[in-house]
Amino acid sequence: MDHPKPGSRKLRSIKGSAEKILIVSDAWHPQVNGVVRTYEHLGKQLEGAGHDVQVIGPANFPFSLPMPGYAEIRLVLRPYRRLTALIAAYDPDHIHIATEGPLGWAARRYCQIQGCAFTTSYHTQFPEYAAKRAAWFVPPLYKVVLQRVRLWVRSFHAPASAVMVATPGLEKDLRSWGFDMPMVQVSRGVDCDLFRPGKKTLFQDLKRPVALCVSRVAIEKNIAAFLDMDWPGSKVLVGSGPLLKSLSRAYPEVHFTGPKVGEDLAAHYRSADLFVFPSRTDTFGIVIIEALASGLPVAAYEVTGPRDIITHPFLGVLDDEDLGRAARKALENGTSEERAAYTRRMYTWENAAAQFESALKLAPLPRRAGR
Repeated sequence: MDHPKPGSRKLRSIKGSAEKILIVSDAWHPQVNGVVRTYEHLGKQLEGAGHDVQVIGPANFPFSLPMPGYAEIRLVLRPYRRLTALIAAYDPDHIHIATEGPLGWAARRYCQIQGCAFTTSYHTQFPEYAAKRAAWFVPPLYKVVLQRVRLWVRSFHAPASAVMVATPGLEKDLRSWGFDMPMVQVSRGVDCDLFRPGKKTLFQDLKRPVALCVSRVAIEKNIAAFLDMDWPGSKVLVGSGPLLKSLSRAYPEVHFTGPKVGEDLAAHYRSADLFVFPSRTDTFGIVIIEALASGLPVAAYEVTGPRDIITHPFLGVLDDEDLGRAARKALENGTSEERAAYTRRMYTWENAAAQFESALKLAPLPRRAGR
């Protein structure tokens, strides 16, 4: 499988020995998103601890269709029989189901038929995404779709031995929806060697201060709030998505760069003066901690995700209604060094992998002869 090479840091082994960990995800290579990046880093850390990690994703299946609105995400058709064979061939000690798509449901079905314990993760506010897309066509559908999809998602996670969530705020939200299964917090990390304060090498010709947003350009990311906010300097948007062409035409004064990765992305963070996170529906927002590691203050709405990260004034400002007001205030407090040092201390993939490993203990598969 195409998971990362082993890392150098060591976690304690589950049950004191190496284990075979299977992750089933509808989001995996060649996709590039928060779910994929999370399991890339977790896999690297777990393999560095001596575990064997395999990810089963859409590329393992011959037939799939593009997800409406997300052409890069492939939805596998009728995966159960092949998935069963793949699981049997790997013979895992733990099964983790990362997503609620066709592969996730097929893996859930397998575990229930076989009597296998399993864990899940709640990565994406799918009920909100589905409701917003429905309301795009028929506005009164928002509440109906939101409630129905919440019930559907809750039913998916109900048999899990544990549901992994990124923040306490997300757990609180899910509890309010009726989630009553065990939950375990699995945070996120950031590569502080890549994302770090430094010389501002870009945006030399732009009016300062430069407000940066790194995001998928899609309806659920609430990009218009960033584009419309009252701001005395320049705005830069990094990312791609279905609304990129229409928004770049509608906002010619905003600098749309398209997607960036690696050192190029890191340079965009370092060269800005402020990071803006307009989404109201993300469960965490890895881009927030990448920005903090790069020394940028953050402006965001006071919602789940940002609320659990921006916990001190020197990190940024949250505002219930006015993103521009939050952005202007965020420039007033803290230093790049403070934010980078805090992020390096609080958000490591080693810690996240240790939390993930601990959650897996709640769902061991029975050992069989020859394993």
